[in-house]
Amino acid sequence: MNDPQTSSQAAGQPGGKAHGSTAASSVGLVAPRHFRYDGAFRTSGGRELPGIELVYETYGELNAAKNNAILVCHALSGDHHAAGYHSDSDPKPGWWDEHIGPGKAIDTRHFYVVSVNNLGGCGGSTGPSSINPETGKAWGPDFPSLRVRDWVDSQHILMEHLGVAQWAAVIGGSLGGMQALRWALEYPDLLRHSVVIASALKLTAQNIGFNNTARTAIISDPDFHAGRYQEHGVWPKNGLSIARMIGHITYLSGDLMGQKFGRELQAGSFARGNEEALEFQVESYLRYQGEKFADSFDANTYLLMLRALDYFDLAREYADDAVAAFRHARCKFMIMSFSTDWRFSPARSREIVDALIAAEKPVSYAEVDSSYGHDSFLLPVQRYQKLLGAYMRQVHAECIALGGQS
Repeated sequence: MNDPQTSSQAAGQPGGKAHGSTAASSVGLVAPRHFRYDGAFRTSGGRELPGIELVYETYGELNAAKNNAILVCHALSGDHHAAGYHSDSDPKPGWWDEHIGPGKAIDTRHFYVVSVNNLGGCGGSTGPSSINPETGKAWGPDFPSLRVRDWVDSQHILMEHLGVAQWAAVIGGSLGGMQALRWALEYPDLLRHSVVIASALKLTAQNIGFNNTARTAIISDPDFHAGRYQEHGVWPKNGLSIARMIGHITYLSGDLMGQKFGRELQAGSFARGNEEALEFQVESYLRYQGEKFADSFDANTYLLMLRALDYFDLAREYADDAVAAFRHARCKFMIMSFSTDWRFSPARSREIVDALIAAEKPVSYAEVDSSYGHDSFLLPVQRYQKLLGAYMRQVHAECIALGGQS
């Protein structure tokens, strides 16, 4: 176990290669931490894991009042590396580096930010590629299926290890936003704000259909071997690549793809007899994205995450009444959506807002104009950054009012 009070910034010094932000606004060099929980972890499906390991990163410092902690929840293919970079030889910034750091929307001069690789992930936390202690082999398809509430429960265990009494805010986009919503119901006294970005109360049938198509691509790959590809020394690279391409198309807007690629050719020409050599730029781009993802992500983890996304329904155990569900919440809410996001459209966010208003809960809502589609929540959209930053300054002011340091 690691010292929960110590930030993962190397020597506490920001700087180095910022890549997407200036050195002054980067959290700098960071290192993942490992937390081992040796107690039995019982999943919502009734399965039991004999202990779990979670990999996480922290940015900033926990104040003396221990009231400035922020939990950042990642989306489908995210992990614990949300900000900074791991080494000069590996300068790739974290997936939310544009939004976390000194002077950024989630300001690490004021907040202690925690980012966790979800249980079932492939970034080091216990998951399908981990060793099953009962067999000595990788769990593979035998790993328990998980729900969003299981991630929240495991994050709560880490919270206690870190000595955080209450989150100032739980923040997430897409699948991460579903975790922020679930936190508000499962542990209503342990967070003061739930910030939900480009998310929904549950998936639409269309979204479930997209996910099923991605799953089909993976399990149809001859190298999938019913999920036991590690035992065969192979991996379903082609199927995982296609699944990622399917997802990537849905995360972007049609206008953005038109602006970025149009019908421009990467190779070949429309000369008669040359059709087989034709390749559009968008085809080359999607193939590259798919292959890059397939080289770094575990297929069983992707299937697990897709199922958790499909099964999420915040109001299911409240007689399908979202208003009744939200009556259990005690925190304030910030809901954000993006105009061109057709995967998690503004209408889905307004459903959350309407239910919160009917439940008489404090809620702010913003629909941001952006041409980037669902991926807007990951990108430096100026108005989005300003709105999120303004809300987080209110959260910081509240920390001070509650006795925290400035």
